[in-house]
Amino acid sequence: MDKLQNLLNRCKCGVHITVNAHRDYYQTAAEALEEKKLTQSIPPEISPEVRAKMIELDTIIELHFYPDSPIGFFEVYHYDMDAALDEALTCIEQEGNQP
Repeated sequence: MDKLQNLLNRCKCGVHITVNAHRDYYQTAAEALEEKKLTQSIPPEISPEVRAKMIELDTIIELHFYPDSPIGFFEVYHYDMDAALDEALTCIEQEGNQP
């Protein structure tokens, strides 16, 4: 919970977490990722290892956050919430938004 609170504290605008929305449409993770690719809402670069694990576990965690303004955002896709939060915090640190 500390990582999530840290992310919330560091974002000036919204933080959106979606977990397994594909299941609401009776899709597999593989189908959902392919659909995103085909509909132009292509996920950011996902490593082959993370993509394979998302499909294996049928789990998609989407983290969409706005650190500085309502128009500049990052997206993180993962199968593990803790790892997704780590990646999000790394994005903010690399942008120069230190705590």
